Amino acid sequence: MRIGLGLALWLLASLCQALEQGERLAPWTLLDQFEQPYSLNDELQVLLVARSMDGAKLVKGALEGQPKGYLEGRRTVFVADISRMPALVSKLFALPAMRDYNYRVLLDRESRVVSRYPGDEAKVLWLRLDHGALVEQREYDSAAALREALESLAP
Repeated sequence: MRIGLGLALWLLASLCQALEQGERLAPWTLLDQFEQPYSLNDELQVLLVARSMDGAKLVKGALEGQPKGYLEGRRTVFVADISRMPALVSKLFALPAMRDYNYRVLLDRESRVVSRYPGDEAKVLWLRLDHGALVEQREYDSAAALREALESLAP
């Protein structure tokens, strides 16, 4: 009985967190792989969210071969949830590897930002914004499809 009640409350809480079209995203600030801060702002057009290594690999595949500044030119940022990554692995292996990327990765080390945006663990969430308000929400499970969507954004 307790398990059923707990599950029902968890589902209700999940539904309450769902974003609605036209809803303004709550402000946040995260550090990138170079420890530089980025704050959500009204200029942002697309927010890419990866909850897992699989999602991050999709973004990496979509951006392969693109020049530095590609995402910024499209007013897009990428947030990766690394909260489940052991701190030692993050510090010794993941962060040094990310510093070689030619794009910025905003690191959600405590899942305080990514958890606001519900979606599939293995996919990349695409949130299109207009002055901080949600216009459209999509999910991608293919690097090619994500790349095509990014190409459609005017630089």
